[in-house]
Order: sequence, then C-alpha cells, then structure tokens
Amino acid sequence: MSKELMQWVELNRAALTSNIKQFRSLIGDKINLLAVVKANAYGHGILEISKMALKAGVGWLGVHSLDEGLLLRQEGIDCPLLVLGYVPSQELERAVTHGLRLTVYNLDTIHFLAQICRRLKKEALLHLKVETGTNRQGILEEDVLAFTQEIRKHPYLVVEGLSSHFANIEDTTDHTYSRLQLKRFKRIIKKVEENNTEIPIKHMACTAATILFPDTYFDMVRVGIGMYGLWPSKETYLSSILEKQKPILLKPVLSWKTRIAQIKKIPQGSFIGYGCTYRTTRETVLGVLPVGYYDGYSRNLSNYSYVLIKGHRAPLRGRVCMDFIMVDITDIPGVDLEDEVILLGQEGEEVISADYLADLASTINYDIVTRINNLIPRVII
Repeated sequence: MSKELMQWVELNRAALTSNIKQFRSLIGDKINLLAVVKANAYGHGILEISKMALKAGVGWLGVHSLDEGLLLRQEGIDCPLLVLGYVPSQELERAVTHGLRLTVYNLDTIHFLAQICRRLKKEALLHLKVETGTNRQGILEEDVLAFTQEIRKHPYLVVEGLSSHFANIEDTTDHTYSRLQLKRFKRIIKKVEENNTEIPIKHMACTAATILFPDTYFDMVRVGIGMYGLWPSKETYLSSILEKQKPILLKPVLSWKTRIAQIKKIPQGSFIGYGCTYRTTRETVLGVLPVGYYDGYSRNLSNYSYVLIKGHRAPLRGRVCMDFIMVDITDIPGVDLEDEVILLGQEGEEVISADYLADLASTINYDIVTRINNLIPRVII
C-alpha cells in the first residue's frame, strides 16, 4: 500500500464474492437476494461494496435512508433499491423520482405519496412493514387491512412487498419467540391476500434466519452482517450446529490498517496517555499510531487490545485518544517509522477479529465495523 496513506480500510473482493455465493447456495436461484448496505455498508464502504455485490450476483440493495439511496443512484446503480428506514414527507418526491422502493408504516406517508404520485403520474412501489413482535417500525396487525384498503384507493401506489423483522433470532439458541413472530407474519400475509391485495415479494429473513431457517425465505432474504464475513452472534453459529447443519464458511471482508507516526524510547516508571492510566515497568519503546476514537477505534479498548506489527502483537498502552493510540513495540525487532500496522485483520498466524475487539469493548461485531469513520479511504484488494 502506498505510504501516502496513514490509515485505510482494505476490502477483500474474493471474500465478499465467496460469502455471497454461500448465501446463494442456501436460498437457491429463484429467491431474491437483497444485500443490506446501510450504515456505509456496515462500515465497509457503501459504494465499493454495492458495486462488488452486484457483480457477485446480488439483485437488490437495501439502504436505511434517502441519502444513501440517492448516492447509489448518482453512481449509476439502477438495481432495485429498498429504503428500509423512514423518509420524511418533504423528501418523498425525490424518492419517487429516483425510483426508490419505500418501506411504509404510517398512513400520513401514504397520503403524501398519493398526492405526489398523482401529480407526477408516476408509481411508487411500497413495502409494508408489519409488526410481529419487535415493536420498532411496523403496522400493527389490527391495522393492516385498513392500511391496505387505503392504499388501494390510490392508483399510483403499488404494494410490491410485505416485510417484518425478527427480534430475538441472534441472541439465543431458543427460537420460540422467532417462531411466534414467523407465525404472526404468515397470519398477516393470509389476511392481506384474502382481502384482495396481492403481495409479490414477502420478506422477513435476516442473516441469522437465512442461515438457520429455510421456511423464512419467502420471496426474498435480506443479508447484512453475514455478507461481510461476520457471524451475527456466537449463538447463531451454535444454533446452526444444534440444527445439525454444517456451518457455512464466512470470510471477513474488511481489514483496517495504519502506520507508525513516531517511535520513541521512554524510561521505566513513565506514564502514558491521558489520566496516567498506564505506567511502564521497564524502559519501553513506544509506537505512536495516528488513529483514535474519532476514527472509530473504541475508547473501551484502552489498555486492553493490541495491534499487529510484522506479525507480532503490540499491546495498547494508555487510553485511546481522539486521534492517537500508543502501543508497546519493545519486543518487536526492526520496527521503523511508517511501518504498516494492522488494527483489525490478519497477519500470518495472528488475527485480530471484530468479534475479539467486540468482546473487549463489551459490544457486538456490528458496532466495531460500522463505527469506522466514513472518511477513511476504502481500498479494494
């Protein structure tokens, strides 16, 4: 990598393609595969990941916001784009104009869209989000028929999909609640279809559901964390074994790297960093790295994590600063200024995984990768 970059994220195209093929092999060729690229593609880079995913055989992309959808359209991406989050009423016209599919669950949204589409003489493709037990976005079951009846009054509004979301499929090996949600979803589908509303695309499966339960596939699955080579949880991995499945082989797509910005020798008994939380017990060679919590490197990793330099572990010393961390390189021979440092990834036999950092920071792997600053260059390898 060019030494002009002091910090960057590498994206492994082969790993991403392999992960997508794994999920395609699970669901077959007839079911739509939607790649969730919201939150800057879980920190990986929305433009880079979207383009690679489409080339690897993904048919749909899922974003959270209008801005994410418009960014992809501006880059010439013309595949079906489903906005999974909320679009403000003042922005709905832009969404319709650019052909974005909309997740809807408010009657006010329907009324605004009806006026816009009638004026533009342009259809809006809608995906109704129904409430099955997560109690986040969603239409209550008792309100679904009134909702669909209102939509049918407006010729430019088209129900393309019906969706829901599992609340407790990743955090447990007991999937009783998920089965209850699936039962509710099927019941809502039956109600809607018996009320003369056709639903071309029904979808509820996330990564964990796609791995564990084929009966959740319906017409489309929404794969997020798994596409990036990360398991949704240890419980999901264990559940796949308990279900007597051979766990799929997921390959992490992302590596996060930086370079050494300073090397200095400090005496025994020296304090390192803010708060004087670490004191050296010997003469120490310190490497200063230009990365901090502004870049997304969690402050909770202070004095706990390590980085990889020349295949060796270099432990963090002191608190993570806004723009710097300090590591002990005393026992690593031949380290020079601007040498490459791995913050997240693999070098030789040594690995720093998102799951490992998540355990240290008392969080989840999603949090580790999505917090990586969008301004850091993403480089495809």
